[in-house]
Amino acid sequence: MLVRFWGVRGSYPVPGESTVRYGGNTPCVEIRPDDGSCIIIDAGTGIRRLGQYLTASHVDDCHLLISHTHWDHIQGLPFFSPLYNEGAALTIYARQRDVHLRTLFASQTEDPYFPISLSDVEAQVEYRELMEGANFNIGNSQVRCARLNHPYIAIGYRIDADGVSVAYVSDTAPFDRILLGYEFISQRPDMTDRPTGSDAAELAAMRQGVVELCRGCDFVIYDTMFEMNEYLDCPHWGHSAPAHALEVVEEAGSKALALFHHAPGRSDDEQDAIVERTQQQTDVKVFGAAERKTYRIASSGTEVEEGVV
Repeated sequence: MLVRFWGVRGSYPVPGESTVRYGGNTPCVEIRPDDGSCIIIDAGTGIRRLGQYLTASHVDDCHLLISHTHWDHIQGLPFFSPLYNEGAALTIYARQRDVHLRTLFASQTEDPYFPISLSDVEAQVEYRELMEGANFNIGNSQVRCARLNHPYIAIGYRIDADGVSVAYVSDTAPFDRILLGYEFISQRPDMTDRPTGSDAAELAAMRQGVVELCRGCDFVIYDTMFEMNEYLDCPHWGHSAPAHALEVVEEAGSKALALFHHAPGRSDDEQDAIVERTQQQTDVKVFGAAERKTYRIASSGTEVEEGVV
């Protein structure tokens, strides 16, 4: 199984000399099992370049898993070139909302925001609404979902194929101090008291679901946008620090961890230091997710191929 990162940055794109090595596009990950299926997770600005690559490679059947519909995870979709290819097919999977997914995604391209309506594209677009705990197949791949702790609710994914597994856990806060749901908390909450009662039970169940999603996983992609002091300043934003990710992957017995959803203000050198510090704290293999790299996932371990796309 191959994993390619086309966008690794959180919140908003940050092109420039300080982000050249890791990349400045917002989240988009391509997963290619051995059966040739094209599975994409999230549609940040990185999906534009992925679309160009897929069109040039004559790939015309894609499956797009959306973690949640915050802008940085969907803003690239109108620029995904296979949408405009006659005969192409795109299936979009996302968590069920109060409005149908078609209506939600079409709102991106309503006049006067974009010149072409989503209803006018050449590709055949289908939608599949999910709830946490869903299980389904894409080709020979089995896909599982779990709820994440993030405003407006996000879901994580696990893909099993070819005897290996990849998990995508973004975006999420840790599961001990604050329960995030359907509304955004506008001010930092009091962090001195831990949740009790039903909130505590819901957080514990959510955490266990994420641990099981990562159980024995060969490669876990995890939202580590914050350093710990940043998390403590903004716990209600719904993001984690590397230490939070390590707690989960170590308990789950995961083999490798890719730090992901890098802070937009983080330079390449600063991200290098975070990866190095995180690796010093664990026996789990730690990577810093970077654009223009392919990660070849095998039961024997993960290999990184430089500059292959």
